[in-house]
Amino acid sequence: MNNKNQNSALVLFSGGQDSTACLAWALDRFERVETIGFDYGQRHRIELIQRKIILDEIRKNFPKWDDRLGEDYLLDLSLLGQISDTSLTEEAEIAFNENGLPNTFVPARNLLFLNFAGAVGYRRNIFNIVGGMCETDFSGYPDCRRNTLNAVESSLSLGTDQDYTIHTPLMYIDKSQTWELAHSLGGDKLVDITIETSHTCYVGDREHRHDWGYGCGVCPACELREKGFREWKSK
Repeated sequence: MNNKNQNSALVLFSGGQDSTACLAWALDRFERVETIGFDYGQRHRIELIQRKIILDEIRKNFPKWDDRLGEDYLLDLSLLGQISDTSLTEEAEIAFNENGLPNTFVPARNLLFLNFAGAVGYRRNIFNIVGGMCETDFSGYPDCRRNTLNAVESSLSLGTDQDYTIHTPLMYIDKSQTWELAHSLGGDKLVDITIETSHTCYVGDREHRHDWGYGCGVCPACELREKGFREWKSK
């Protein structure tokens, strides 16, 4: 296998808190960073607007990162929304299914994201993929587990004859530590950008502003974000 470029990375960038922290992590480590997002018919599609705002704010506030931040791609995966029966792609109350998973789980979402990112990376000569998947603060999604990502990493590498690496800087840390990671990488500026511009709320609420950011305040994503923020601020 042949890995031609170790100095570039492609970040799965949704416009949420986690992917914003991952973007900063990549910009701190790689000479060239590109970003990729996906429109899959998500109910909280406001994140697709916010991601552009975050990129602009990072460019404006971090000149050293501006020089490293390259192309951004937004792929149309609306077919995923058409075949998914979940509360992330339909107006449905968030609840738990009989299998123990919340109905926010979109089957195969991360698998598709990573494979499409791998295809874009192949064309761009980028074989480091960075994602915000996490086993610590998550809802049991099987496609967020490290062993799942190891399998995708292996299949991408075998299927393209390249050495892909899927980096998951948040895999074993909680939301409090994610806030701390953002602060350690970009100080108060990056924390402020995360609060004011990133979007995590599953229902797409940008009307209610809290000290930890915008959101409904009651969906699982908002609850995790708030809990982590409170724990981080109390340290």
